[in-house]
Amino acid sequence: MAAPVLEIADLHIQIDDKPILDGLTLTVRGGEVHAIMGPNGTGKTSLAQTLMGHPRYAVTGGAVRLDGQDLLAMKPDQRARQGLFLAMQYPSEISGVTTANFLRAALNACRADGSNIPLKEFRDELDRVMQFLEMDPKFANRYLNEGFSGGEKKRNEILQMLMLKPRIAILDEIDSGLDIDAIKVVAKGVNSLKGPDFGALVITHYQRILDYVEPDFVHIMVDGRIVKSGRADLAEELDKKGYEWVRSELVRTGTVEES
Repeated sequence: MAAPVLEIADLHIQIDDKPILDGLTLTVRGGEVHAIMGPNGTGKTSLAQTLMGHPRYAVTGGAVRLDGQDLLAMKPDQRARQGLFLAMQYPSEISGVTTANFLRAALNACRADGSNIPLKEFRDELDRVMQFLEMDPKFANRYLNEGFSGGEKKRNEILQMLMLKPRIAILDEIDSGLDIDAIKVVAKGVNSLKGPDFGALVITHYQRILDYVEPDFVHIMVDGRIVKSGRADLAEELDKKGYEWVRSELVRTGTVEES
């Protein structure tokens, strides 16, 4: 199978007639880690939700393709079966459904041949991944995210990613609220999938997670579009100078109007 390619071309979206994204263009290929950074309210989470098919976000222009197929024409479950994964900023709690049952159902839904994964094979892999992520095995039998701390919920998102093995993963502020030890574990999970069959889009406010998940490309979003791209050192520069430096540079060059 060819390496995955997520192509976002001149994407415009709005919520309740309010423009959010303004012509965003980006391509993520297998073997690449892209980081998107930007101030609050610039559209980073809106981009993630739109890519996964949240109905609140109306696409008013542009195109998105995954492996050459029209992603915007797919329902959210079809996008997941195509190999797209979203680790959410605020994972939902689902009472009455254990983490293990949730994951087995998700795996079975994504199996191309329509067959269910054998129970022993599933449990062995789940045990292995949970041990790798330093998770208490008891979490497998607890209701999904119910009573989990913020850090436990984020680690559970990475557990889901490692079990499902997506082609393209979107990590929406997976580092928010985590201490350094938890960030290292989350990063270990992301890094374990690195390779030509996996691409990642890491959305974050801070440079610190990029110390552990080294990006191939860093993009800065302002006012719903990418205004500056570079390598990992761009994140380091941004961490030192802050977002006001970016905006002042954009105003100086006429890229954005002074507010």
